Amino acid sequence: MKNNSNTGISPSEWLSINRFLYEVKQIDTSCISVYYPYGKGQETVSLLEETKRNEFFEKIESKIEQKIEDLRDNPISVGKFAKTLCIFGWIKNNKVNIKVIGISKKLPYVYMASKKPFIKPFKDILKTNYDVLLVTLDQKSARIQKFHGSKIVLESKLRIDLQGRHRKGGQSQGRFLRARQTKIHVFFKKIAKRIREVDLNSDLILLGGNGHAKTEFYDELDSELAKKCVFVENLSFSTSISDIEKKIIHHLYQHRRKYVAEIIKKYESLVKKGLTAKRNDVIFKALETGAVDTLIVSANYYSDSQFKKIMKMLELAKNTSCKIEFASSPKIIQKLELDNSVIAILRYKIK
Repeated sequence: MKNNSNTGISPSEWLSINRFLYEVKQIDTSCISVYYPYGKGQETVSLLEETKRNEFFEKIESKIEQKIEDLRDNPISVGKFAKTLCIFGWIKNNKVNIKVIGISKKLPYVYMASKKPFIKPFKDILKTNYDVLLVTLDQKSARIQKFHGSKIVLESKLRIDLQGRHRKGGQSQGRFLRARQTKIHVFFKKIAKRIREVDLNSDLILLGGNGHAKTEFYDELDSELAKKCVFVENLSFSTSISDIEKKIIHHLYQHRRKYVAEIIKKYESLVKKGLTAKRNDVIFKALETGAVDTLIVSANYYSDSQFKKIMKMLELAKNTSCKIEFASSPKIIQKLELDNSVIAILRYKIK
């Protein structure tokens, strides 16, 4: 597998971001989240200065402004170079706390105050917060590993004794092969049952292993599990953890692209029913009344003339039950540019 733009980041940076996000997710209070492109620190400070908020948030913002000034002279990065700097600020025990990370991938420009840190861009584009089941098997053994981000949170091993070749005497060759096949079939059913038990809310099931076992086993999965299942090439029991991580990142990127494409398809199917909006002022009003189900935003929206308005829309969406989806595929970004970088799926028709 090529480790290029499909994955975007190295496994070591992926691990660093996972650790960082684990700490950020412990913040259980109102927080200001700021993401900005490297070199755009001054513009971000101006943005912070011109947005008036209550005293609580103003206190956090002034610390973030200071941090941006510091980063201009000493930028930090967990990758080879920083393309996006991400800062989270919150108050605990009357003290302003700041957490910052620089990453080598372009993330959407974000500046918002919300009840909890806004980590959606990380989850979507860097694939750090998804549950993945990795199933490695042959006809005699199986290993089921559940990954949350880069961490194995569960591991299960199953095995059967399978006679390799038929000896002379005793049952016929045909009967022996049928009995062997039945044993394998029962074993596969046992693996499928175990997967159902541990699956819960996994986003993806990656299935691999030497030989034909994986394709034979696939038929044992019910339709719900089969929908999530993807075959993985060059995966065996001896595959190193770093190669496994590369494969997981690669397949999560593909999964993400497919997911966003399906949302766009859903949007297009709802246009005639009047359950969509594409003009920014219409979307803004719909957000204010809670009529937006899903907000679809170009990851490059900061290059749009409506940039500041879109930022406010994101904050409004985050503080309601509206889902936010960022599109990073060049094809979809191009499509969204015709509609000022944002489109929306509505819960109900609006006048």
